[in-house]
Amino acid sequence: MKYPIQKWKRFRRRRKRKKKKSGRSKKQIPRTVIPSFFTLMNLFCGFLAIISIAEGRLFFGAWLIVFAGLFDALDGFMARLSNATSQFGIELDSISDVVSFGVAPGFLLYSFGLANLPFVGIILSALPPLCGAVRLARYNVDVQESREDFFKGLPIPGQAIMISAFYLTFYNQLELFEGFEYGINAVLIPLIVLLSFLMVSTIPFDKMPSFDKKSVKKHKVKLSLFIVYGILILFFQEVGLMIVFSVFIIKGILVGAYLFWKEAFGDDEFLEEGIN
Repeated sequence: MKYPIQKWKRFRRRRKRKKKKSGRSKKQIPRTVIPSFFTLMNLFCGFLAIISIAEGRLFFGAWLIVFAGLFDALDGFMARLSNATSQFGIELDSISDVVSFGVAPGFLLYSFGLANLPFVGIILSALPPLCGAVRLARYNVDVQESREDFFKGLPIPGQAIMISAFYLTFYNQLELFEGFEYGINAVLIPLIVLLSFLMVSTIPFDKMPSFDKKSVKKHKVKLSLFIVYGILILFFQEVGLMIVFSVFIIKGILVGAYLFWKEAFGDDEFLEEGIN
C-alpha cells in the first residue's frame, strides 16, 4: 500500500520528466521575426497608401507613406539591436521598400498633378520606382556600403517622404504656384528628376548611427542632429517633415560637392570627417 506522500513524490517526478522532454522539443522563436514584422508593416502601409490614393484620399495616402518610413526605421533599429540581420531580412526589406517608397509615391505624384501630362506624366511618375529599384539592388550587392557610416546615394525612404512632405505642405496652397506657366508641375517635375538622380548617384548621405557606446562617442554631432530632426517632425508635423528632409538632402548635396571639389582639385587624401 502506498501512502499519499509517496504518491505525491511519484507525481512530481513524472511532472519534472515531462517538463524536461517538452523543453527539449520546444523551438525558440527566430530573432528575425521581430524586424520582419516591422518590415511587413512597412509593406502593409505602402499597400494601404496605394488603395487610399486610388480612392482619392491623397492626404491619408501621403501620411501612410510616412508611417511606412517609420516602420522601415524601426525594422533596421530592431535588427541591429537584436543582432538579427539576415539575407532574408534584406531581401524582404527591399521588396517592401519598392512598393512603399517607389510605387506608392509614384502613384501619389501622378494623382496629384502629373495626370494632366498624359505620356510625360506617366514617365515622370515611374522615375521613383525605377530609380528606387536600382538604388536598392545596388545597396544589396554592395557589401561595403552596409559597413560604412553613410549611404551612397539618397535612400529610397528619404525620397518618398520628401515627396509626401511636399504634398502635405502644399496640397491646399496651390495658389502659390499660379504664377508659373504649368502651375504646381513647374516645381514638381524638377523635384522628381532631382530626387531620382540623387538615388542613383554616389553622393554621401547621413546614416543614422547605432546606439551602442562606440557609435555614440564617434558620432555625437550626427546623433544630436537626428534628435533635432525628430523633435522638429514631432512638433511641426508635415512642415517639420519638409524642413527636415530638405536640410537632409541639401546637406548631402553640399558635402558631395565639397568632396568632389577636394578630390578633383585638392589633395588626393581628403578628410573623411566631411562625410561624417
